[in-house]
Amino acid sequence: MKLPSLFARETGTDRLARLHALFIIYNGAVVLLLAGFLSITQMKIIETRNARAFLSHLPSLPLPPLEGFCLAALSFAALALLSRLYRSELPAPLLRYACLALEIAACVLTMRSLSLAYDGIVLLVVVDLMHRYSGRHQVILLAAAMLGLYAIFGYNLALSSRSIVPFDAYVAYYAPWARSLFSSLHHGFTSLNLVFFVLYLVLFVRQKHQEKERIASLNRQLAEANERLRAYAVEAEHLAETRERNRLAREIHDTLGHALTGIAAGIDAVSILIDIAPAKAKSQLAVIKDTAMRGLKDVRRSVKKLRPDDLEHLSLRQAIEQMVASFSSSTGMTVDFSVLTYPPHLRQDQEEVLYRVVQEGLTNAQRHGRATHVSIALGMELGTIFLCISDNGRGADTEKLTPGFGLRHMEERLALLKGRVRYWSDQGFTLEVLLPANEEASKFL
Repeated sequence: MKLPSLFARETGTDRLARLHALFIIYNGAVVLLLAGFLSITQMKIIETRNARAFLSHLPSLPLPPLEGFCLAALSFAALALLSRLYRSELPAPLLRYACLALEIAACVLTMRSLSLAYDGIVLLVVVDLMHRYSGRHQVILLAAAMLGLYAIFGYNLALSSRSIVPFDAYVAYYAPWARSLFSSLHHGFTSLNLVFFVLYLVLFVRQKHQEKERIASLNRQLAEANERLRAYAVEAEHLAETRERNRLAREIHDTLGHALTGIAAGIDAVSILIDIAPAKAKSQLAVIKDTAMRGLKDVRRSVKKLRPDDLEHLSLRQAIEQMVASFSSSTGMTVDFSVLTYPPHLRQDQEEVLYRVVQEGLTNAQRHGRATHVSIALGMELGTIFLCISDNGRGADTEKLTPGFGLRHMEERLALLKGRVRYWSDQGFTLEVLLPANEEASKFL
């Protein structure tokens, strides 16, 4: 349905508010015109000295001209004010009901002051009821309210009919052509008021329909968003599981690889010493047992998502020194560990990564390089932590080197902290790690 251009570019709520304001203005104008017509007619009758003849045909005396006009104007002003107040967000239902009762009383008073010449203002009360109530029982409530309103007005009209001067008595004072004109205008006011009411109904129904469609659309969007969130939650859970599996794999590889490498090297030494130096072989077996027990504890703590056992009780420096001493004892490898500038305020994740890098570096030097000497240097410069591990082993062709599990996961660990690793082979193998100490330093790596 195509609406008038006056309401074409407004929202549904704005259109209803604008039309309601026009509805009140129109009814106010009609009330003032009819009240003025009644007052002017009375004054004309008084001026022409026909009051006795006019009153002889009436059931009762009308209100004085000025008093009747003022009563109609004030009662309608009160009705308009109460209508605005009723449509506002009143805090308590009791206030709304009281406001509606006063609005009905003002409507009845306005109609009686107009000698029941116009009943279109009843529709103002009806549209207020339509505006306030909504939901499943809206039709039943509106029907009951409208029947109740018409019952109240009918009862009041029946009581007042004997004491009110009918509108036709005022029209009969004028000439026939004027009577026809006034009657036509009177019917036209009522018909145009019905047009306003029907237009309000159309807009009201359309606005409610659009509101339901908007709510349905929001519900669909919400359902889609919930579905996407569920899918994202599942994906995030799978990703978290994958990351955790990779983390545990790195932990177990680093722990078992380091421990088993030391154990294998120690067993090789025992196999040589067992015949020529049994006491020394027994001592070496005790070292191997201690290395195995440490590796077992580390595996258990890794499975439980905890840090390495040594880092739980020692500082990073002490943990590396203990690792170096244990590895050197079990493998016979000479390991030098030096700290140039000890990094202050290390986070747990940084300590764990540096510890694992040293662990992997020693393991690779023994397993792949067959080195007899390893140098480890730890320091910090310009906000960057550096760790260098070099050995005198066989080295490797770095251009053809394919990173294994340990080296690959070392790179992954460092990438999570925005660090990087470099390695090269020159009279052995050298591994260098750069790790930013904070977020600002990470911008320069």
